[in-house]
Amino acid sequence: MNRHATLSAVVAVALSAGVLSTAGTASAHDWTGTHDAHEELYGTKAPYAPQEKPKHYQKPPHGFNPVFTENVARHGSRAMTNSDDGDAVLAVLRSAQQQNALTGLGADLGPQVQSLLNAASTLGYGNLSGRGADEHRQTALRMEQRLPSLFHTIAARHEPIVVETSGVARAVASANAFTGGLTSGDPALVGLVKAPVTDKDLLYFHKQPQNAAYQAYLKSDPDLAAVLARIENDPRTAEAARHVVVRLFQDDFIAAMSTEEQVSFARSLYQLYSAAPDLTVEAPGVDLTRFLTPRDAQWFAYLDDAEEFYQKGPAFSGRTITYKMADVLLDDLLAQAGAKAAGTSDKGAVLRFTHAEEIEPLAALMGLPGSTEPAEPGTPYSYPNNPWRGADVAPMAANIQWDLFANTPANGDSARYLVRMLYNEKETAFKPSCKPVTKDSHFYDLNELKRCLQPS
Repeated sequence: MNRHATLSAVVAVALSAGVLSTAGTASAHDWTGTHDAHEELYGTKAPYAPQEKPKHYQKPPHGFNPVFTENVARHGSRAMTNSDDGDAVLAVLRSAQQQNALTGLGADLGPQVQSLLNAASTLGYGNLSGRGADEHRQTALRMEQRLPSLFHTIAARHEPIVVETSGVARAVASANAFTGGLTSGDPALVGLVKAPVTDKDLLYFHKQPQNAAYQAYLKSDPDLAAVLARIENDPRTAEAARHVVVRLFQDDFIAAMSTEEQVSFARSLYQLYSAAPDLTVEAPGVDLTRFLTPRDAQWFAYLDDAEEFYQKGPAFSGRTITYKMADVLLDDLLAQAGAKAAGTSDKGAVLRFTHAEEIEPLAALMGLPGSTEPAEPGTPYSYPNNPWRGADVAPMAANIQWDLFANTPANGDSARYLVRMLYNEKETAFKPSCKPVTKDSHFYDLNELKRCLQPS
């Protein structure tokens, strides 16, 4: 067997477990929190940072005080879900090493990848990382700091804090980290936080039988397959992959790799590159930024963003298959706030922990910033023509929060209830058809939201 055939066999085996899969990545920018210079290239694996400082928030209208809060949050930073990408990269590196075909940079890559895999394996593939737990603890503490009077009231009145999850281990661990943050910030809440309950119809809806049409769309929709193939086959994909391998391998080794093998290797390496920041606690010495130039990483981030956009985001103009199913979450947000306002619920807070597969459709359904523009037929999604970026829409620990405020009625009048929305902790307007209480206000009458957010 010649060198080309041998290498083809190595790559075929090593990459057979879905190396071309790109679910779960995109591109981030404009965080207000602390992050490193490469974070905009990590996609939906980007570690979390709040997008606005509390001192910039609007004050509620005079006489209004918080009476309830609820959220929907993605799990925090985690380990890769399996070792496939790492195994594939290591297999090619071993083959090159046996042929003395590694560059100096290439020789440094293997130990870094192995350390990352070791950390992920020890933690448990797919499990919440130390960084992910801290993301949720800190988010909880900031929630308390934003709403001190609410949590004082919750404690004084012994109002329950309800916790719901998808049932997946990383979502449950995220819930526990979040509520641990709440009780560490205010020990009076201990005993009020209810044990997490699983609701897959609400928080793992993309995998449920009632959404079989969506699952069929992912598996066999011809428009989806065609647009993703068109994007994947852009000549810039092969160019970026070539640029990756020439920095790691000697020329004769590269000559034995087909274009498809180069692309598979480069995309697999990108998956590790974007996953490494989530494991900074478990693998503090791992840094893969040297092995992909920012320009190459950006292209592979775009490829992953495209897949996220068409599978979970706004997708095709005129079609709602990717996000209509999130109406169960929107309905529940409205129902929980409505029950509190009606006096039929004594809950102080409802906390929900889920996944990107739920956050991205909810963002599209609600028309949140960056998720308002679908792609027109014949014009594939791209960075120049669409603002959607996975790392803005659904980074690790992404969250949507509604705070409910009430006034104290006078002369026997009924109380009025207002809602403020935070998206990744940034005050965010509801869609244009929803009218705030005053121009440019971030506060909306609850009855107005029931009107403008109900399915048409």
